[in-house]
Amino acid sequence: MPQTRPRVVLLDRDGTLNEEVHYLARPDQLVLIPGAVAGLRRLRDLGLTLVVVTNQSGLERGYFSNADLEAIHRRLIDMLAAEGIVLAGIFVCPHGPDSDCECRKPKPGLVDAARHALGFDPAEAFMIGDKQSDLDLGLAVGALPILVRTGYGLETESAGAAGAAFVASDLLQASAFIAGRLEREKPRGTAAP
Repeated sequence: MPQTRPRVVLLDRDGTLNEEVHYLARPDQLVLIPGAVAGLRRLRDLGLTLVVVTNQSGLERGYFSNADLEAIHRRLIDMLAAEGIVLAGIFVCPHGPDSDCECRKPKPGLVDAARHALGFDPAEAFMIGDKQSDLDLGLAVGALPILVRTGYGLETESAGAAGAAFVASDLLQASAFIAGRLEREKPRGTAAP
């Protein structure tokens, strides 16, 4: 039986999963956005693989250490695990906006790393985030870009939200949109989980 590639949802972290905090540097600052857990649960129940792709320039700027970031991500993983949600990976760009790297969103390096690790096709993925760089990343890799109005999402929407396939109030509404898309992709006579 041929092995199928996972369908992936690429998720921004700050402003999409957790409340936006200027250079979140400590685990105790991590607070999940209302609706995030319910949205992630729905995505999980659809059989989708959940992957975080996040710019964390505070590392290069010296606002927090690798150990701090690992502790923050451990808290995120633990909070979600308590709700029955598993992340397949967290991929981080530690560079600032002036760095000449290939991993800072909207460049495709984070998605390339995730693709190599998990074996998915970015053209079959969804990208959810609150900034134009998230939408641009989705477009760059062929994923379907979805804007959430949490975090900086309202500002991004006011600026035009270029390329967004859908603008959702939060991750829960984004998950409903994805469920509808998946339902429309199914051959007639079958139902989504």
